[in-house]
Amino acid sequence: MTAEIRTDIVVRPVRDVDAEALGRVHATCWHETYDHLISKAALEAVSPRRMAELWTHWAAQGDGYRMHAALVDGEIVGFVGSGPARDDDAPRERELYFIYLLDAHHGTGIGQQLFDAAVEEGEGLYLWVADDNPRAHRFYTRNGFTLDGATQVQPFLGEELTEVRFVR
Repeated sequence: MTAEIRTDIVVRPVRDVDAEALGRVHATCWHETYDHLISKAALEAVSPRRMAELWTHWAAQGDGYRMHAALVDGEIVGFVGSGPARDDDAPRERELYFIYLLDAHHGTGIGQQLFDAAVEEGEGLYLWVADDNPRAHRFYTRNGFTLDGATQVQPFLGEELTEVRFVR
């Protein structure tokens, strides 16, 4: 049996007009990803409108930033962003800032397509990910990343989230 090739998936650069849809998807992804790490009350404070405002800013970033959205049947279902390293002690010059995909689309290959759109083949970069996110850990390991031993506790929605650093 061969896998069906999906033709309804498009991965393309983020556009200004995507901010509202990206805000909705971003808020939903945070609920799906962090519901076991952050309190329900904190997650309820995440609004699609606020996330859309962030996307208006992110979409305007210039050279060196790669922001892409994945669409299925014309609807945004995930996104990715990479760019210059933000940490003073960065182990690489580039950082993968985020990659989120609605739960309903996990395991479809869309996450890999997003990753490939934001990261050049063989490119060295690093990322921070929640310590308790085994699905993401497996994904990054498959893509050549290894834990480098660095951890940080980040403020997240008024609470704290422990993150670990992967490098490739």
